[in-house]
Amino acid sequence: MATVKKTDPFRVAESTGATAADGNDLELSIGHQVRQFRQELRLTTAEVAKLADLSVGMVSKIENGATSPSLATLKGLARALNVPVTALFRKFDQHQDATHVKANQGLVIDRQGTRAGHQYQLLGHTVGKGVSVEPYLVTLTEKSEVFPMFQHGGQEFVYILTGKVRYRHGNRIYDLDAGDSLFFDANAPHGPEELIDLPIRLISVIVQQKSDG
Repeated sequence: MATVKKTDPFRVAESTGATAADGNDLELSIGHQVRQFRQELRLTTAEVAKLADLSVGMVSKIENGATSPSLATLKGLARALNVPVTALFRKFDQHQDATHVKANQGLVIDRQGTRAGHQYQLLGHTVGKGVSVEPYLVTLTEKSEVFPMFQHGGQEFVYILTGKVRYRHGNRIYDLDAGDSLFFDANAPHGPEELIDLPIRLISVIVQQKSDG
C-alpha cells in the first residue's frame, strides 16, 4: 500500500501536471472512481468515511468533484476501498497521456523490502492497451546485511544515477556503477545483493501486462 509523508504539501493536480483548466476534470474523474468502487463494495458514504478516517462531508465532496484531495487523503480512501491509489486515477488516465512530477514530489511507496534508509518514489503510472508502466526513483542511504529478493511479472529496467551496488538477477551478480543499466526478465528473483558506495540513487522502470487484459 502506498504511503505518503505527512509533510508532503502537494496536491494530486500538481503531481499529475494538471493545470487550472483541466484540474476539475481530474477531480471529477477521481470522484467518479471513488463512488464506483464504494457502490461495488455496497458501502455507504459514512462507512467509507470511517474506514478512511475522513468526515462524511469530505467523502461527499470528493465524490462530487468539489475538492482537490491530498495524496494522504487518497491513500486513506484507497485503503478503505481496498484498491491501489493509482486505481483512483483510472478514468483520468483514459484521456491523459502525460504525467508531470516535480522534484522530490514522487509518491512514496512501501514495497517488499522497504526499510529505514530505503525509499521508493513512484514517478508516474500509465495504463493503456493492457500494459502497466511504473517508473520509480529508488534512494538507498543505509547499508543492510540482508535484502529480500523481488520477483514479479513483466520486465524491468534499472539505471544507476549515483553510487555503486552489487545487483543480483537470478544466479548472476552484476556490479553496477553510476551510468550503468540493467534490463531483465522480472520473473527471476532480483534485487540489491550488496551496497558498495552510498548513497545510491537509481531509476527502476517496471513494465508488465495487466492481468485483466
